[in-house]
Amino acid sequence: MKYFTILLLFLIFGNIGMAQELEKKAMHSLFNGKTLDAWTIPDGGEWSVKNGKIVAKNNSEKKGSILWTNESYNDFVVELDFKMISGNIDSGIFMRGEDKKNPQIQIGISGSLKRDMTGSPYVPGAGYPVEAKNVIKLLRVKGWNTIKARAVDNTYTVWLNGEEVMNYTMDDANLQGPVGLQLHPGREMEIHFRKIVLGRL
Repeated sequence: MKYFTILLLFLIFGNIGMAQELEKKAMHSLFNGKTLDAWTIPDGGEWSVKNGKIVAKNNSEKKGSILWTNESYNDFVVELDFKMISGNIDSGIFMRGEDKKNPQIQIGISGSLKRDMTGSPYVPGAGYPVEAKNVIKLLRVKGWNTIKARAVDNTYTVWLNGEEVMNYTMDDANLQGPVGLQLHPGREMEIHFRKIVLGRL
């Protein structure tokens, strides 16, 4: 019985380790620290590159915008560092485009709930179906944070600073689309991004 338990644990954690290794090998950079060549840059001048970081800052009109990848993806995992610089941060990662069948992974304060919902999925028209766990403990408000989001079929999983905080399966999801970084309209805010990598699964 003891041998069976050890074998089972080995298989479970061995498979997890193998999956993580395959995930790492699939990763490629979406940002070289110098240009936004892998992205479609919106008009308005809110997005720029400074000192190896993507800087997102609303201008005086505060229209907001989304920085989209040039390519679309099916199953994938994306990982990046973010740092909240100033203002009332309301940002996020759009998974597979912008429509009601895809969630945005929140970064910062929800405009509707008026509290930090980092790591939680926001679905247009449905709000937040689940809330990420342990974010208050994990989030570095004044430092760099690493967030990883994975989309496989219609299931979305999020890690914040190395700890899994959210897993959500949608009833119906659009299974292909670009990845987007959001600068929310109507707010004076600045957020920085760096070390953006993505792997197709």
